[in-house]
Amino acid sequence: MTETPRDHRPGSCIRVLLAEDQGMLRGALALLLGMEADIEVVAQVGTGDAIVDAALAHRPDVALLDIELPGMSGLDAAAELREQAPGCRVLILTTFGRPGYLRRAMEAGAAGFLVKDGPVEELAAAIRRVLSGETVVDPALAAAALSAGPNPLTARERDVLLASADGATVADIAAALHLSESTVRNYLSSAIGRTGTRNRAEALREARQQGWL
Repeated sequence: MTETPRDHRPGSCIRVLLAEDQGMLRGALALLLGMEADIEVVAQVGTGDAIVDAALAHRPDVALLDIELPGMSGLDAAAELREQAPGCRVLILTTFGRPGYLRRAMEAGAAGFLVKDGPVEELAAAIRRVLSGETVVDPALAAAALSAGPNPLTARERDVLLASADGATVADIAAALHLSESTVRNYLSSAIGRTGTRNRAEALREARQQGWL
């Protein structure tokens, strides 16, 4: 169990970092959370690249992160926070309640995973719970993750699928990833097989829907 941040004192405000790329939603969340007597939003960022620097500067107790952020995903930022700000607990809050995302969030060290359609009171309660050392996961998503099984794609297959978006050719992918074209074709073929699809476009779509990328 992860320890409560060393500088947090019982009875003091819980310091929260909020990472959300939609400005209106970010502002609304900050306002609503700020209405809780024991919660203070000490930093707001709109890109994934800004998360770690903000955490080091403001020393939040809890980082509330969206997944799909410009620059760096919330999942990658969670992994970096685990290394650089281990006293900060991470709670993923996302529109995309995908089983693969949940597994990746837990692997990155996140203490919680919630979807955005819940009431703010539930979010505030989750912030308090993760700070106390609990792991908080949306029950329906937890059940879906268990039934979905692990991510079938290797790291390199994921890289190649991501690079294949927007009509990239095999030559484009090979150049971007510093691989040979034959190697790219092999990875694409194996990714198609592992996702049970017919072509790379379907494989990419399926992998995204499942949260494997």
